[in-house]
Amino acid sequence: MNKPKVIVTRKWPAAVEARLQELYDVQLNETDVPMTEDELKTALQIADALLPTVTDSITADILSVPNKRTKIIGNFGVGYNNIDIEAAKKEGLVVTNTPHVLTDCTADIAMLLLLMSARRASEGDRLARNKQWNGWAPTHMLGQKVTGKTLGLIGFGRIAQAMARKAYHGFGMKIICTAPHAPVPDVLQEFQATYYATADDVLAKADFISLHCPGGAATKHLINEQRLKLMRPSAHLINTARGDVVDSKALIKALKERWIAGAGLDVFEGEPNIDPGFLELDNVALLPHLGSATEETRAAMGNRVLDNIAAFFAGEEPGDRVA
Repeated sequence: MNKPKVIVTRKWPAAVEARLQELYDVQLNETDVPMTEDELKTALQIADALLPTVTDSITADILSVPNKRTKIIGNFGVGYNNIDIEAAKKEGLVVTNTPHVLTDCTADIAMLLLLMSARRASEGDRLARNKQWNGWAPTHMLGQKVTGKTLGLIGFGRIAQAMARKAYHGFGMKIICTAPHAPVPDVLQEFQATYYATADDVLAKADFISLHCPGGAATKHLINEQRLKLMRPSAHLINTARGDVVDSKALIKALKERWIAGAGLDVFEGEPNIDPGFLELDNVALLPHLGSATEETRAAMGNRVLDNIAAFFAGEEPGDRVA
């Protein structure tokens, strides 16, 4: 029996690629150069499964290519707003993602950015590297204390709850949150958390705001100029969710004019391009989308994709089906 044909759009961890080679007739991307739209269309015509990443834009135009052979798209990532889900459904394609396995590592990065922003770590690192530090002084580079402060979570899914756990138990932070639907009381009780019905309430009350909502049209520019003005002048904004949740121009203005004290960003609108306005600011910590970037997590994500397509090819329902 012929093995299913599988095309992987980017380079994956070696152990996962080895497993793919054992199980499938697989086309790997040895160069790790992103595929073009035409290449993605061709892939849909010659492969039984396409395995893209969150940086591959799988549009309705790509999905509607004639003479498709592909039946399942196994997305490497928990987010799937890179895929036109409605178009995929219309074309009869199954789509899966990789939840659960990147929860703690992404929450770790959110906590790292919170600490970096609060204690001006990026600024201090540049100062030391550029040999501009003249020694300890009582008023030098004062930041904000983290322990005991209020952490506001916009979105309260798995990653937000993991961050709440670290912040509450590790730093004694007070947890407040908002989400489209109120969390069950037991979840709130674990962190002694307070739920608010609107993001505006959380923004106004928190010392640190961390974003954990999905991307897409419903949340595009959720954090805009009006909402940034609700935040305290001493507050910090942390984003490990999706870049377009934040209006970049508004945030740059807020940081430049000191409406808020600082920000920590792992994701950006239009990444990998970063608005040059951020590069001119001292009060923002920038990371290149490292949320799930640990050896363990990336391997687990790849294996989760393999589990999903294996179930599909066995005639079973994939565990992480989103379409």
